[in-house]
Amino acid sequence: MKSYKPYTKSRRHMSNVPFRTLLSTSEPHKALTKGGKRDMGRSHGRISTRHKGGGHKRRFRDVDFTYKKLVPARVETIEYDPNRSGFIGLLLYRDGERRYALLPRTTKVGDPIETGEDAAPKPGNRLPLRSVPIGAFVYNVEIKPGQGGKLGRSAGVHIEVVARDQGYVDLKMPSSEIRKVPETCFATLGEVSNDEHHLTIVGKAGRSRWKGIRPTVRGSAMNPVDHPYGGGEGRQGRGTRRAKSLWGKPTGKGQKTRTPKKYSNYLIVSRRKVGKRNAKQ
Repeated sequence: MKSYKPYTKSRRHMSNVPFRTLLSTSEPHKALTKGGKRDMGRSHGRISTRHKGGGHKRRFRDVDFTYKKLVPARVETIEYDPNRSGFIGLLLYRDGERRYALLPRTTKVGDPIETGEDAAPKPGNRLPLRSVPIGAFVYNVEIKPGQGGKLGRSAGVHIEVVARDQGYVDLKMPSSEIRKVPETCFATLGEVSNDEHHLTIVGKAGRSRWKGIRPTVRGSAMNPVDHPYGGGEGRQGRGTRRAKSLWGKPTGKGQKTRTPKKYSNYLIVSRRKVGKRNAKQ
């Protein structure tokens, strides 16, 4: 991690990923980028996700999460993407086409990338889960065949293949949940790049605003009309036995929040471990 000289109070504890030593270029491939306005937590002008707004302008990279092009390629560049935590790479295919892809941790410029049933089980290659060895780490995993990668796309994340039976593959998620996925779904071998991302120390409030993250006000600092924790003289506790959200729904502290009759419940082999006692497991 890169640290800074403490010439201001906020700089004293600030840290960042050393991008100059990890990336190969600072300019994206223009043909695969586009502009646009982000919704920033709004739906039809109304707040649907709180604490979002503002932030620096971003150019969107057209990242290919499907890898449907079954042509050998090589990594031409390793680049930063402001819209995700992992690094992306520009793949140059043998037929001359270029596409962006989410890169694994150990990939370097010039490394070959293959996709298909017969691809070798090495980091960066994409192949169906039935061809992945038991115990291997994968990321960018499909939930439905041909849909594109949905699971395991954040920096430093990996999903472990733990079993294979009756057309399904059991995957152990980063949350400790074990769930079934059809063995015909594709996944990429390895772990997502930029594994030091979680060590970043923001250091100051302005840096969060650059990212489009707005301030969060404590519920206990509000009035009773605005939050279940609000009111009271001076500093008060939440006053309720179980933690709840602004709308009175249970949240955090080991409480189950998954929809009881969700359509995919039959695919979950083992529920994720929640709560303080299971945090280290």
